Amino acid sequence: MSAPSSRQKQANTLRVFRKIHRYTGAFLFMVFFFIAVSGLLLGWKKHTGDVLLAKTRTGSSANLAEWKPMAELRDRAVAFYRDSLNPEGPFSIDRIDVRPGKGVVKFTFETGFWGLQLDGATGEVLHVERRRSDIVEKLHDGSMVDTWFGIENGGFKLFYTSLSGVALLVFTITGFWLWYGPKRMRRQARK
Repeated sequence: MSAPSSRQKQANTLRVFRKIHRYTGAFLFMVFFFIAVSGLLLGWKKHTGDVLLAKTRTGSSANLAEWKPMAELRDRAVAFYRDSLNPEGPFSIDRIDVRPGKGVVKFTFETGFWGLQLDGATGEVLHVERRRSDIVEKLHDGSMVDTWFGIENGGFKLFYTSLSGVALLVFTITGFWLWYGPKRMRRQARK
């Protein structure tokens, strides 16, 4: 029995890559579907007319010297959240986004995906929003599963992003080879 030719080796390699590409794609179809759809939504979030992410409102003063102290603004945001949005609590703030040029402070709460925009100078609530973009982001990176099941340290997110990243790398390599391999084989056949 003779050793396989170079062309046969290349054809075998292509078959293996095709199988890897096909089975990985079939196995991870839903993962890639969620990543693609949520990625598109995140790319468009500022252009959805307040549906995914509210526009930043404008406060009465961009001069920080005229602003109320941050502790007072935080207390006003928590009081509004408790009285109007979530009386049972918890009342934990996830992040505070200060926009001095707009005269606004944004408060995002840990539960319920609620956000408030307060005028930095008066403390008046300028806008209340359900931060749907945060929901989409948590779906996109898999951290929503950690939230639902109380998984500490983002264990599922780490698994999900690693699996997605490795699969995308495998798709890139096998896809390139499926495109380039036949061209290479044709070129060598002409010689």
